[in-house]
Amino acid sequence: MKRLLSVIALVACTSACTTTDEIIIDKQGVDMSRYDQDLAECKSYATEVQTGKKVAKGAASGAVVGGLIGAITGDAGKAAGVGAVTGGAKGANEGSEDEVDVVKRCLRGRGYKVLN
Repeated sequence: MKRLLSVIALVACTSACTTTDEIIIDKQGVDMSRYDQDLAECKSYATEVQTGKKVAKGAASGAVVGGLIGAITGDAGKAAGVGAVTGGAKGANEGSEDEVDVVKRCLRGRGYKVLN
C-alpha cells in the first residue's frame, strides 16, 4: 500500500507540476536586467498563494471521499489513504498553477508579452 501511495504521489506531481521558470516572454526590445528585477518582484507576489492550505484541504477532502468509497468496497483505511494522497497532490498542483498565473498576470501588467 505504501508503494502504491508513493507511485500515485510521484505521478501526480511529475505530470502536473509547473514552475515560474517555464514562463516565456517575447524578448524583443526588453531590457533583460529590468525584466529580471520585475520577474523577481512578480515571483514574490506569487508566494502569497496559499499552496500549503490547498494541499491540506485537498488531502482532507480526498481522505473523506476515499473513506466513503472504501466503506462501500470494504477497505476504508486504504481508500482514505489513497484519497488523501490524490487530493493532496491535486491541491499542490492547483497551488502551483495559481502561482504561475500570478506571475504571468504581474508580468503582463508591467508590459511584457507572455507567450505561454
